[in-house]
Amino acid sequence: MFRPDASVASPAHLPDGVADSSPAVPSQLLDDPQEWLAFGRPCTPAGSPLPAQAAEAVLACPEAATWDSHVVLEGMHCAACALTIEDALRAVPGVLQADVSAATRRARVVWQPGRVLPSQWMKAVQNAGYRAMPAMDAFARAQRQRESRRALWRWLVAGFCMMQVMMYAWPAYVAQPGDLSGEMEQLLRWASWVIALPMVVFSCGPFFASALRDVRLRRVSMDLPVALGMAITFVVSTAGTFDPSGIFGKAVYYDSLTMFVFFLLTGRWLELRLRDRTAGALEAVMNRLPDSVERRDEATGIFARVATRRLVVGDTIRVLPGEAFPADGCITAGDTHADEALLTGESTPVARPLGSHVTAGSYNLQSPVEVRVEGTGGQTRFAQIVALMESASLQKPRLALLADRIARPFLLAVLLAAGLAAAWWWPSDPGHALMVAVAVLIVTCPCALSLATPVAMLTAAGTLARHGVLVRNLQGLEALAQVDTLVFDKTGTLTRDGMALQAVHTMQGWSADDALGLAAALARHSMHPASRAVVAAASASAPAPQGRWRVANLQEDAGLGLSATVSDNTGAVPGCRVWLGSARHAGVAAQQGTAALQVVLSAQGLEQGAGGDLLELARFDLVEDLRSEAPAVVATLQQEGMAVQLLSGDRLGAVLRVAAQAGIAQVQGECSPQGKLEALRALQAGGHQVAMVGDGLNDGPVLAGAHVSFAFGRAVPLAQSRADFVVLGDSLALVPQTVLLARRTLRVVRQNLWWAAGYNALCVPLAVAGWMPAWLAGLGMALSSLLVVINAARLARGLPVLPALAGVDAGADAGMDADALAAGMAQQAPLPLPNLPKTTLEPV
Repeated sequence: MFRPDASVASPAHLPDGVADSSPAVPSQLLDDPQEWLAFGRPCTPAGSPLPAQAAEAVLACPEAATWDSHVVLEGMHCAACALTIEDALRAVPGVLQADVSAATRRARVVWQPGRVLPSQWMKAVQNAGYRAMPAMDAFARAQRQRESRRALWRWLVAGFCMMQVMMYAWPAYVAQPGDLSGEMEQLLRWASWVIALPMVVFSCGPFFASALRDVRLRRVSMDLPVALGMAITFVVSTAGTFDPSGIFGKAVYYDSLTMFVFFLLTGRWLELRLRDRTAGALEAVMNRLPDSVERRDEATGIFARVATRRLVVGDTIRVLPGEAFPADGCITAGDTHADEALLTGESTPVARPLGSHVTAGSYNLQSPVEVRVEGTGGQTRFAQIVALMESASLQKPRLALLADRIARPFLLAVLLAAGLAAAWWWPSDPGHALMVAVAVLIVTCPCALSLATPVAMLTAAGTLARHGVLVRNLQGLEALAQVDTLVFDKTGTLTRDGMALQAVHTMQGWSADDALGLAAALARHSMHPASRAVVAAASASAPAPQGRWRVANLQEDAGLGLSATVSDNTGAVPGCRVWLGSARHAGVAAQQGTAALQVVLSAQGLEQGAGGDLLELARFDLVEDLRSEAPAVVATLQQEGMAVQLLSGDRLGAVLRVAAQAGIAQVQGECSPQGKLEALRALQAGGHQVAMVGDGLNDGPVLAGAHVSFAFGRAVPLAQSRADFVVLGDSLALVPQTVLLARRTLRVVRQNLWWAAGYNALCVPLAVAGWMPAWLAGLGMALSSLLVVINAARLARGLPVLPALAGVDAGADAGMDADALAAGMAQQAPLPLPNLPKTTLEPV
């Protein structure tokens, strides 16, 4: 079993420059196929998730599959480090993909067990001078704690040394000519050297270790110019101390050295803390499952704590208050309340009495309960959510890729500029020339440029995840910020997901229960809201004999309906071909004047038919209502300058009625799925940036065709969703809030990029001209990346408040988050049911 404090075998040169006492994970554990699920999942060779059935089959022989594994990394500080690790991993035979994020310090590796094992590609990371560990909550938490403690100690030592050295340097700044004797000045220099030495060895150790690694591997990273600047300053000052009459004896720079090291470590430590609160918030959401859980031994009845990944279906576990449920299951003893905000977007605790189902990733809030495990690992919805979030956290948006591409050339240009500046100033004053070179080396900061985009977008993604919106594609945030047209689907999006059966109209010889039973036999194979309503009504009515209808050769036409060959096991009805769906799909005439959505059941091949005629068996009247928040959502989008349209496969009269209630002027009805896609492409051809909002079931083509798309993810397997954003909650208000946050995110990204570019454009010439001392260069470098992270941290405050929804009870408080807002809207009484005209089954 992995130990929380375990790590992969330490490299010869640790990235932090100090010895590490954490034990190494034995390679035999890393290479044990039973352990691979702890930090990965089976996938396709392209890195896509496997379907549930295929994933379960692969687990029987994990060595035959391709695996998608995630690791956390130590020792990396910039985009150049991320590129180095990617190159090292991609050079390993058997590694198909490798993606490294400098902002989250995590890596995703797609590999084939038949060609390489985890210990081998982790060894490649080690040989590159870094350290990789399985991306489990315990490992990530232990790594952050160790890194934070070491950074704090180095910062404290640097601060103490800086204060002491400044005390010794102060007399030289204020003394008048003749006030300080040569012996006294030399004594102060020696005292400063003694105090600066432990700071150089301990506080600067990580920079020197990283620079030596870069030199050995013939590459360049951010630590190389910084370490050169520190070394040059200390060597020049040491030469001036040991040989006051030499070429460097005019002055020493221990005060500048200690000050810029202190400022630099201050910036890095604060940046580390802020990353944990911003981009690290995404990791905190992903790592919700407990490392271990109490499982009952069936032989003795005693509960013993075991690793969560050892659970199998059928186990009985005990979950204590405050713990997350580690698997899907059914409560067999006790009752409690659960927090399911991440899974459903519902912020209020949900009652979970005896016999109710609980989901992995939700929190037990009230009392201990015993749960029978029904689903583990990749079978759970939480696993699908984590897979999407992990994939998003390692994506590199377009602006981030541009910054990464210029990182290495920029660092080489810095080294060249420092060399040229030293050569220019050398004839006049060698000591001053080297300090000018040091200022150039230190003041430049490509880190700020590389962090500008990913930190802001990951912070926004973490904020959205906490409020029930999953970001599948980070680039979607940039695209969403530029959207000027938003297109809604109707059923399950503007209207509520659930429908209710209002009436059943049957032909002579068929009872309502028989018609419902036959329709439900087909509808059980569909996730359309109308199909679910038929199934629910059939279950609530007088049940037909179990297994009466046998369905074969079932087909579903997206947005139209279902068809199948059906046989009656009782022999009362002959085998026939049955259609369930819109009147057009069922092959019968549409009726006018009805106030409900109609689903038609028809059949061909019954005895009553002459010559195989298609006969109508029943019509089911279904009702739906507009979401209470829809008008306010549409008004908010329009106030933000966005055009709002409605595309639906429903009849135009029904679509116009819903559009009028929601406040949408531009409407298209009776659209087939292809018609929706063509309408979307027409908007795009007109120069519009289009976002599509659907329910994620049958809207795959149009969701994929939009510039950016939303799917309400409760009804669809997340791994199959084609949308850029998946809304887990039931509130339409999350759509405009996501739009507003995306716009705010892009503003922050642009501010960060302008700041990083402007800082370097201003400070580098000043340093080359000799107008910037080394201590000020160190302060500038520390502040440059720190301000980028601080600016991004503003995105973690929460989702924007919608003024148009201020009247909603739960949203009246402007400081309330989106979860509470959604809960408040759910508590409102629904709008009166509109007088809907007769419709056909809408494509969703």
